[in-house]
Amino acid sequence: MERETVIVIDFGGQYNQLVARRVRECNVYCEIYSYKTDLEKIKAMNPKGIILTGGPSSCYEENAATCSPELFSLGIPVLGLCYGAQLMSYVLGGNVERASAREYGKTEVDVDCSSALFAGVTPHTVCWMSHFDYISRLAPGFRSIAHTANCPVAAAECTEKKLYAIQFHPEVLHTVEGSKMLYNFVRNICGCAGDWRMDSFVENTVREIREKVGSGRVLLALSGGVDSSVAAGLLSRAIGKQLTCVFVDHGLLRKNEGDEVEAVFGSKGMFDLNFIRVNAADRFYIKLAGVSEPERKRKIIGEEFIRVFEEEAKKIGAVDFLAQGTIYPDVVESGLGGESAVIKSHHNVGGLPDYVDFKEIIEPLRLLFKDEVRKAGLELGIPEKLVFRQPFPGPGLGIRIIGDITAEKVKIVQDADAIFREEVAKASDAYKEANGTAAPWMPDQYFAALTNMRSVGVMGDERTYDYAIALRAVRTIDFMTAEAANIPFDVLQTVMSRIINEVRGVNRVLFDISSKPPGTIELE
Repeated sequence: MERETVIVIDFGGQYNQLVARRVRECNVYCEIYSYKTDLEKIKAMNPKGIILTGGPSSCYEENAATCSPELFSLGIPVLGLCYGAQLMSYVLGGNVERASAREYGKTEVDVDCSSALFAGVTPHTVCWMSHFDYISRLAPGFRSIAHTANCPVAAAECTEKKLYAIQFHPEVLHTVEGSKMLYNFVRNICGCAGDWRMDSFVENTVREIREKVGSGRVLLALSGGVDSSVAAGLLSRAIGKQLTCVFVDHGLLRKNEGDEVEAVFGSKGMFDLNFIRVNAADRFYIKLAGVSEPERKRKIIGEEFIRVFEEEAKKIGAVDFLAQGTIYPDVVESGLGGESAVIKSHHNVGGLPDYVDFKEIIEPLRLLFKDEVRKAGLELGIPEKLVFRQPFPGPGLGIRIIGDITAEKVKIVQDADAIFREEVAKASDAYKEANGTAAPWMPDQYFAALTNMRSVGVMGDERTYDYAIALRAVRTIDFMTAEAANIPFDVLQTVMSRIINEVRGVNRVLFDISSKPPGTIELE
């Protein structure tokens, strides 16, 4: 599909997805590519703008990630962020040096509001800095348009060549007016019209699916989560009964979740689908026996999923396509979208086996971030309760159990997780009833995980040696960055007491307050 596009060139920065996400918020389509991407390929994509991300290197070091000077003479607006800003200056003849002191965290920045990049921004604003190096001498043709007490070039521009450099990170929420700056770049400087909307995405995707599938049949891997449910809605609208949804209960779901999924998507549910439930817990447990390394677990679960689908496809008859609810962060985190390291192999991307017995794999949501998936779901008329359901990873509790997986451990974490979610929901409802507003601490995602730690405890005057449960609750806008939710202590105490008293095999409850980054939302 033809669309105006801004390209993010990734130099290994931790915020690459976030940069792309912020561009999408401006209703402009954006994709991430490695800095190693051939320049001819970039030119062929005819982007409206290019953004260079941050990165862990110093641009003046030998073998540092770099780019061709030609990138800056294409006539396409380029915005460099942090490392990208330094690299732009360095490649074009400026100087970049190690600073006497690192500038990190929220920093007051004075900006020149006459620059198109800072139109509408307050002259004295707060931004997020994270750098050791700094631009000590500007490249020819550039002028400084922002500074801090310690950084003489916090931003620079060469309007003649449409080149802009920002030393701080406008993509993170800590930069108070960062979204305004990125909007100025993609909509005003690049001239993007802002035609990336979910109503047009749904319409175009439905048409593309019909053209691709023709009279063929599609098998969808349905987990009952948000992504696969929206994928089911798109496919159902496009091809109707040519779609068969296979729900694999791998024994790693939340408590009672298998029955809940069947109630929504089965013969008595709200969708007019061919629905098959496969109870396959035993075969997954056998494959996972003794495996504790997270990546191996993910890959085993991914391959076994495919094998189950292949078997079901043979029972159904001729099935041409396999459909999955893969979304854009899955692609990037699996190392297929940019230059950043592989964070984790998603079972439906990096976890796929080399050979798949289908003509083609259809991934209608592969271009979308999580909040865009939810918007698409609402466009399709899927109920809000399902669209805003808590995210649940494809490998399920397999990555919420640290170490090897057994049926006993699965039951422990299922029971503990059910208690945690029940008590948080109960406290949230009570707060809303008493105050008329949603609880400010209410997490966007929360769950219990089973650690591989066992410790001594005392219960009923007897010594115990049992597991510790870790509670994880985060607040997030885009699931790419997150902070621990400040759940009231009395709620946590209630959860702790219930878990220790009601869940056999647990004598200790921990609360994980790590942010993302450096942690991830899931434990594995």
